[in-house]
Amino acid sequence: MIKIAAIIPAFNEEENIEAVVDSIIDIKSLQFGIDPIVVNDCSRDRTVEIVKSLNCTVLDLPVNLGIGGAVQTGFKYAYENKYDYAIQVDGDGQHPANEIEKLFLNMIKDNCDVIIGSRFILNEGFQSTALRRFGIQYFMWLNKVLLGIKITDCTSGFRLVNCKVLKLVCDYYPDEYPEPESIVFFRLNNLKIKEVPVEMKERLGGVSSIGFVSSVYYMIKVTLGIFFTFIRVKFQKNT
Repeated sequence: MIKIAAIIPAFNEEENIEAVVDSIIDIKSLQFGIDPIVVNDCSRDRTVEIVKSLNCTVLDLPVNLGIGGAVQTGFKYAYENKYDYAIQVDGDGQHPANEIEKLFLNMIKDNCDVIIGSRFILNEGFQSTALRRFGIQYFMWLNKVLLGIKITDCTSGFRLVNCKVLKLVCDYYPDEYPEPESIVFFRLNNLKIKEVPVEMKERLGGVSSIGFVSSVYYMIKVTLGIFFTFIRVKFQKNT
């Protein structure tokens, strides 16, 4: 049977992580088997204590690597353990496990390398704050200018990748805020990317780490990161 690794990066998600892991375990599909892989990013709360009591694999990082490093750790684990696919499922409960089969079926049908779950195709479910929606529109425009493709939800971490992508990201994956930058990386490596509509939820508990000030920093940092990734990959392909 096809194997999917559900990579769950978690930093201080004691209020949410059990429900997220259970939602993955509860998936019943004739198409694939799926295993929850929690990457504990040096949490300071009870996250690691909780996940070690659950029916999942735990990758317990000794230092905090941020979301990019945590996701890359999970992807490397999936590649080394010969999973066919991996899907990122955030530890805050916003990504609906019941939509994973939809992402998988679209990947098979269209022979894609990356499938992104977008909340903005049908504008259903939790739409995030006005400030974040502005940032997402900005990154959509920037990616369209640089890459010639329209990705409506480029900050969505709810994405399914195949083993070709897993091999690629073992060597390089953007750090800190990887989702918009990785689209540039994937596109310039000639990977086929598609979005499908999903209905996301509000986080189950806790508070997001991205407030107003950090949102401004996020936009500046990611803009620089997108240009750096664009130049880096272009340079490598021309040498």
